[in-house]
Amino acid sequence: MDASVFDVYEEAPRAQLFRRIATWRAEDRPLWGKFDARAAVCHCQQPLRVALGELRLPRTWVGRLFGGLVKRSMLGSRPFARNLPTESRFLVPSSASFEAERDLLTLLLRRFGEAGPRAAPRAPHPFFGALTPEQWALLMGKHLDHHLRQFGR
Repeated sequence: MDASVFDVYEEAPRAQLFRRIATWRAEDRPLWGKFDARAAVCHCQQPLRVALGELRLPRTWVGRLFGGLVKRSMLGSRPFARNLPTESRFLVPSSASFEAERDLLTLLLRRFGEAGPRAAPRAPHPFFGALTPEQWALLMGKHLDHHLRQFGR
């Protein structure tokens, strides 16, 4: 698979993600993992908030040790594997409705994608470290694809 299918700076991959997100329902059950749909939607917002510079998280010691090695495999052309560990700082409660959280996810993706490479964060990713703008876009697309596939979307 060509990794460009995940590049959310490009309109076509972003539009495809928007369509898939729009079909996500609160009652959807995961095909793997522990998230329910609401928790997954809230979780998916957090990396985008990091990429938009709204959420600043220090690097983890595990990321400093292994982030560079893992980064290569995560940024390849294959979708993320099932049952990957979840960054605990990306587990967030929400008081809003599922639909409101899904709408916020769409808004964050739109803002990040439309801002383009010039707006990519200069701060390192909390686990992977330094990323190019293109790597940020790929990582955001692959992460969303992973959780959409988790719920059959």
